[in-house]
Amino acid sequence: MIRFLGALLAFASIAGAQGLEHIKANYTKYEYRIAMRDGKKLFTSVYIPKDLTKTYPIMYDRTPYSVAPYGVDNFKTDLGPSPKFGKEGFIFVYQDVRGRNMSEGTFVDMRPQLTGQHGAQDIDESTDTYDSIEWLVKNLPNNNGKVGMWGISYPGFYTAAGVINAHPALKCASPQAPITDWFVGDDFHHNGTVYLPHAFRFFNGFGRPRPEPVVPAQTARPDTSKLPDGYGFFLGVGPLANVNEKHYKNDVAFWNEMMKHPNYDEFWQSRNLRPHLRNIKPAVMTVGGWFDAEDLFGALHTYDEIEKHSGTTNLLVMGPWCHGCWARTDGDKLGFVSFGAKTGEFYRDNIEYPFFMHWLKDAPDPKLPEAFVFETGTNVWRREPSWPPPGVEQKSLYLRADGKLSFDAPNEPATTYDEYISDPAKPVPYINGQAPGMTREHMLEDQRFASTRTDVLTYVTEELTDDTTLAGPLTPSLLVSTSGTDSDFVVKVIDVYPEDFPNPDPNPTGIHMGGFEQLVRGEPFRGRFRKSFEKPEAFVPNKMDKLEFVMPDINHCFRKGHRIMVQIQSTWFPLVDRNPQQFVDINNAKAADFVKATQRIYRGSALKVNVRK
Repeated sequence: MIRFLGALLAFASIAGAQGLEHIKANYTKYEYRIAMRDGKKLFTSVYIPKDLTKTYPIMYDRTPYSVAPYGVDNFKTDLGPSPKFGKEGFIFVYQDVRGRNMSEGTFVDMRPQLTGQHGAQDIDESTDTYDSIEWLVKNLPNNNGKVGMWGISYPGFYTAAGVINAHPALKCASPQAPITDWFVGDDFHHNGTVYLPHAFRFFNGFGRPRPEPVVPAQTARPDTSKLPDGYGFFLGVGPLANVNEKHYKNDVAFWNEMMKHPNYDEFWQSRNLRPHLRNIKPAVMTVGGWFDAEDLFGALHTYDEIEKHSGTTNLLVMGPWCHGCWARTDGDKLGFVSFGAKTGEFYRDNIEYPFFMHWLKDAPDPKLPEAFVFETGTNVWRREPSWPPPGVEQKSLYLRADGKLSFDAPNEPATTYDEYISDPAKPVPYINGQAPGMTREHMLEDQRFASTRTDVLTYVTEELTDDTTLAGPLTPSLLVSTSGTDSDFVVKVIDVYPEDFPNPDPNPTGIHMGGFEQLVRGEPFRGRFRKSFEKPEAFVPNKMDKLEFVMPDINHCFRKGHRIMVQIQSTWFPLVDRNPQQFVDINNAKAADFVKATQRIYRGSALKVNVRK
């Protein structure tokens, strides 16, 4: 089956969309260049309702992806987060961030946040947001002095940055799939591994130089878009250093920087927004998707940091969505997995819209719970007073002999183990089929193909006699060894459906859902970082060592009659770049550095989970 890159998804207009004629009939468009404290001007597109008998709050979106279409006679076809906003009536403001498209200044990817003492003209994304809001509330006619922000993905980062040292007029904000840390968990790195096709595609278009303000041209497509087989393409590229040599030709500045910083040094730490989410004043509603292949980490950690360090209204919404799918799809299914309802529509109408209406237009309090989270498996929304939810019990799922998985600890010597040979020349594919790059469906891909591989260890429980819900983070605690001096370890948590599980009706693909092995969560970890992301450390060949890390949260019910499975492997290609399995500089490794290695997983290894009582 040919898959398509999830990040290239162009969301279709949903039922009830405002449409061009409605926007033109009800809004007047203006374009401004708003001066920041250092004198640089940011291009800003503003849509103001023609009915000037009322005042309106401002809905504000900052983006590096352009505020197109440009020109006061060229209109967007939809305004705001969903169709209800444009029909209700707000002032909508879209802004090219500093150094992108038509805005002046120099663009810096995930611009570091100012800390300590700084001069009156020193800037970051928070100061640009503050200065813009200051100008907007003073100069836009018929505004009511209240501002709300929203944005998805990179715009989610700008929204989160905007609530730091916020302007008093900023009453509420919704960072959605916000980027927070590009080394530990968002987008291009997961626990030190490189998410290769995602990074390659993104920077191939986004990372090209823009020496002066310019209306954006059509984004260049990556070479992988011409091919159905990303696995073969990236294997043919070879080591990471060849990306630049064969494709980028030193024309992508951030890729060059990324390759210079293989560890979690000051370059990456300064781009970590989490430590700055302190003493937040606006009401915040962070939104994410359980199956977001790009910024699931960011959503969970943005909520968590604000919750720990601020006293403001702080809400979390997590649905069964891919990246941004809550905004422009029904959200009733993903891949072969159905969620039984139009979860996207429910979110837009019953969560997002009431949140902004309450804070910006004094509508009645919608009484949203602190955590509005969708439980997959049972396919129900849960209203929780906190996240992770109260009333969970910490347990461990132990890896047992003969591929068994159990909540009961093994009675075996710690020296017993299972092993496999990992060969970087023949890495384990991350999907069963072909795709030009990273697919959005891989987050719940059927893993039956991986269970047959000799370089994948598979452990599974007996059939469950009761529903078993895991809610919160998952923590693999592994005792491992390698015959090499470095290795990746990929841990996957899987829901195994019973053999009599019904097929979809209609069933155009002919999928057999009996025995379906649905990925619930998968996450890689680069073994050299097992003690510190800042100071990598080689393995001693064939010596047992401990590796423990935290996987992103889940909220999944393994139903009665299903089974829980855990798989462990050392390659996941091309989603994750290949580890040479020797302790070398991976970003500058040579083809000869890549070697086979024997990996062992020892008894006493377990997956720590939170089980709903």
